[in-house]
Amino acid sequence: MKNIAAIALKELYTYFVSPVAYFVFFIFTAVSGVFFIFIFYHVFRSQAPSDAVMESLFPTMSVILLFFTPALTMKLFAEERKSGTIELMSTSPVRDTEMVFGKFLASFVLTLFMLVLTLLFPILIAAFGDIDMGKIASGYFGLILLASTFLALGLLISSMSKNQIVAALTSFGILLALWMIGFLSNSAGQFGEFLAYLSLTEHSQGFARGVVGVKHVVYFLSFTTVCLFATVKSVESSKWR
Repeated sequence: MKNIAAIALKELYTYFVSPVAYFVFFIFTAVSGVFFIFIFYHVFRSQAPSDAVMESLFPTMSVILLFFTPALTMKLFAEERKSGTIELMSTSPVRDTEMVFGKFLASFVLTLFMLVLTLLFPILIAAFGDIDMGKIASGYFGLILLASTFLALGLLISSMSKNQIVAALTSFGILLALWMIGFLSNSAGQFGEFLAYLSLTEHSQGFARGVVGVKHVVYFLSFTTVCLFATVKSVESSKWR
């Protein structure tokens, strides 16, 4: 556990001594803020602001996360593979599992920081109208689960690449495909049920409405676990290359 914490702290330090963390924080908060203002104003014209504002904003924040989480994971292994330091870490007392979980934890904590910055939105809504804190909690819980799958997949792709840009673009492409296949499921016949199960959108929509489905939670946790397990195996296999 100490090794995981040490690696996570090292990666967090690396994030904050480079412009990456500040850039992602600023853009994510700014873009989310613009959409919040637009939705808030639209709702405020016809009724008192309520949790309906956040219900509309949560899906938008999910899409924004899809764009920016690959930027957080692209360098975690790709840079170490390029510089050769991953071989040094492989021969250190740190186990591969600890290395993977430490790096994942760092990116996860950074993402939580980003989401915490957006808590200002429901606070503003509560100041002008009524808000259901249960639905807000459900929406943020869904975002956290969704972000964990984004980060786990991004970490896996980073462990297979020596180029940060390639890792980021590949992660984004796969995530976008998993996001879009939900729209194809209705016209794919019997195969559509399989596509719907793989779709990230099909599993994330209910959280914004305050519906926490067990099968959706299991999907996200399973997705994250499988990606992290595959990342460990990818790191292990790099020792023999």
